[in-house]
Amino acid sequence: MLKALLFDIDGTLVETDTLHYEIWRQVLAEEGLEIDDAAYKQKISGRLNPNIVRDLLPHLSSEQQTAFAEHKEAVFREQAALEPLNGLLDCLSWASDRHLIRAVVSNAPKENAEFMLKSLKVADAFSLVVLGGELPHGKPHPLPYQEALRLLNLSPEEAIAFEDSPSGIQSAVAAEIAVVGVASTHDPEELKKLGAAIVIKDFADPLLMKWLSQKLDAMPV
Repeated sequence: MLKALLFDIDGTLVETDTLHYEIWRQVLAEEGLEIDDAAYKQKISGRLNPNIVRDLLPHLSSEQQTAFAEHKEAVFREQAALEPLNGLLDCLSWASDRHLIRAVVSNAPKENAEFMLKSLKVADAFSLVVLGGELPHGKPHPLPYQEALRLLNLSPEEAIAFEDSPSGIQSAVAAEIAVVGVASTHDPEELKKLGAAIVIKDFADPLLMKWLSQKLDAMPV
């Protein structure tokens, strides 16, 4: 029985990867490190900041790595002008009308998560926010989704996850949750190969409502 929809934020609720990519290029260049789009998708997109900075800038002390990540995210919040992904608000309204729980499961830093949800004017739409950075393991580990299921007292079969990144899809799949891949940042075929049940361009994709309606129609009376 479908009871909950679980959403990533970056690249899922809102297309932020373009801005994140440019800011990462800028701040890493200040450290003498150049990255391209392929490196961003492989080494940065969807990962926790502490892991990103440790891998890319191992010569920095832990304190310097923390300060670097905080600086990068401060620049992001200063520059971001956010709009919800096409069709998102209608999807959230659809879920609310059907009394489905809506929750956030993200690797975003807490300040970013709060900023983005507030900027998108959707903070009140979610009853729970689970952040990988506040757990022993973030995505691609299944723990963030497992924690959401635990807090909501749900089984994996009662939830559907929405994810745009390989690490997010791997996390949800490992938690045995069906995943809708949102192809806002990565190739649709890549998301399918990682285990997405369906892949959509955005929330206005007709395939999404058809698929979700089928899931609801399959619910026992």
